[in-house]
Amino acid sequence: MANANGGVLGKVNRPSGSQQEAKTTTITSTGTFTTQPQTTSIDYLLVGGGGGASFGGGGAGGYRTFSCQPVASGTAYPVVIGAGGSGAPTSNMPGVGIAGLRAGGGSGGTTTFLCNSADGGGGGAHGSTAGPANATGYGGNGASGGGSVVDCASSYGVGNSPPTSPSQGNNGGWGGYTGNSFYSYAGGGGAGATGGLGGPNAACRPPLAGIDGSEGGAGLQYPYTGGYYAGGGAGGGKPSVLKKTPTAGNGGIGGGGDGGGTCGPYGAGANGGAGTANTGGGGGGTGNCAPVGAGNGGSGVVVVYEPPISNLTNTSGIWSMNAVYAAVKGSSWTNT
Repeated sequence: MANANGGVLGKVNRPSGSQQEAKTTTITSTGTFTTQPQTTSIDYLLVGGGGGASFGGGGAGGYRTFSCQPVASGTAYPVVIGAGGSGAPTSNMPGVGIAGLRAGGGSGGTTTFLCNSADGGGGGAHGSTAGPANATGYGGNGASGGGSVVDCASSYGVGNSPPTSPSQGNNGGWGGYTGNSFYSYAGGGGAGATGGLGGPNAACRPPLAGIDGSEGGAGLQYPYTGGYYAGGGAGGGKPSVLKKTPTAGNGGIGGGGDGGGTCGPYGAGANGGAGTANTGGGGGGTGNCAPVGAGNGGSGVVVVYEPPISNLTNTSGIWSMNAVYAAVKGSSWTNT
């Protein structure tokens, strides 16, 4: 009868050997990763730590993928997960609307695995208490650049720094001076897009108009998890006498922190949101109002994919159709 053997008459001979299922492992802290007993090659993702914010949003950590990398089976390999950069503390006095953060956000840390690395994101730019002559609000360089505050098109934080191929990130947005010590706060760059612009052109925005926070640059999706990583942090919202409640910018998909600072010229401020842990998202910037803090960058991550393995060995005799199918699919069927 043919039923038990899937259409083949005779004795069922089971294949000898072993198989190994595919496995995806997300590594969230520094330590080691051990391959499965039959693994000889892997695909993997490295994401560096996101940059911390100030007024401008923090840049995302680097996003780098590798395929078919040879490894030894059953072997432990060291992993270093990059930390997120610190958001800038505030030093402005309560009730003073135009004093600002005095430091840029900190850069993110580097993630390393198998002699490859993804660098940290650049920190968001700080502001100034005077006009353009005293403003130094340039976003920090990094895997993705931090968002800037002033100087329009010349001020963005440079992404893919140090350079890799393919690029590990994008530039931050440029900022702008809007007159009377009011600035435009740009978003940090993400793995998939540049940060949102604080100033659309050399003229930037009209004096005293205030601004909405600029969006963080979008991150990228990794197929083996379906998740998004390395989104840029948003820029803080800037209040003014004409726009007392600006809308905070949204962080880029992939863990970027949302912007803060939705307040009036002398009202209570709002903290910038932190980048999401283990995504490499940049921190969210804050507005220039009462004492508030900018968001920290999110820590990095490593994701390892081990493909399925089939080491089945044929024996003589009659095989069931199911056994033949499994052996052919696993590339272990021979005609000897």
